[in-house]
Amino acid sequence: MNKKRLGIFIILLATFTLGVHSQRATSLRINEVLVINENNFQDDYGQQSAWIEIFNTSFASVNIGGCFLTNDPDNPRKYPIPKGDVLTKIPPRQHVLFWADGMPNRGTFHVNFTLDPTKDNYIALYDSNGKTLIDEITVPAGQLANQSYAREEDGGDKWVVKGGAENSYVTPSTNNKTIDTNEKIEKFEQHDSSGIGMAITAMTVVFSGLILLYLIFKSIGKLAVMMSKRNAMKVHGITDHKEAKEIGLGERPGEIFAAIAMAMHEYQEDVHDVENTILTINRVKRSYSPWSSKIYTLRENPHKK
Repeated sequence: MNKKRLGIFIILLATFTLGVHSQRATSLRINEVLVINENNFQDDYGQQSAWIEIFNTSFASVNIGGCFLTNDPDNPRKYPIPKGDVLTKIPPRQHVLFWADGMPNRGTFHVNFTLDPTKDNYIALYDSNGKTLIDEITVPAGQLANQSYAREEDGGDKWVVKGGAENSYVTPSTNNKTIDTNEKIEKFEQHDSSGIGMAITAMTVVFSGLILLYLIFKSIGKLAVMMSKRNAMKVHGITDHKEAKEIGLGERPGEIFAAIAMAMHEYQEDVHDVENTILTINRVKRSYSPWSSKIYTLRENPHKK
């Protein structure tokens, strides 16, 4: 019976693990592809080959190890991405590059197929089961050298050709859309060039926060006093609030709370000596020096003969 339960637990755990992996792997996207690499990015062998960029659209790390890359619709398991490589773990909103050089013996990120610039290139990414399609793209034929076919924005739907214009760059292992300026800051500078508006806004936020804290602490103090009075009425068996107010039930002057707080502080800091009834006198030994001796500073009385 115990073995049967253990087996069921292992199966459920494996199913849950695969399900989590599948759910997280679906956030991966084929982000950019360069077919002809003449003087572009180089691999770890110093070679210039076609490459495929994968982007993690989620805000959690995803391990692409165990998934499949292919350029053949009939063979979804063409290149199994090896497991166990720490570099296959893609951080949140980051990229990983695969080299389509047909030399998988060169490492994890070198696939076993190449890209043909004379025809359309189908590229697909499959999950670890080899059946669930994560993402696919067909790169049109006729791609020029050092120009990539990429999403306009990382993980976006619109595809463009990059590298063919002055302000269009090929971006391996980095963001497809490079933002050189901050639109919000520019608008703020246009409407508030002197910074007065920003100063007023900052002061308003600070003082609003202080007022809010004051109201919160005041409400907490009132609530604490009400609870203290209610508990005191229960202890003394009083139900009339007017009577409790007349005798000052549950009300204590601030000096009492200050004394209690000081006593607790001294107790926690261990200020008092444990032997509070014993006077301890320790002898202090100092080195003798005629320069500091008091006998040389006393005036001698005259002797009578």
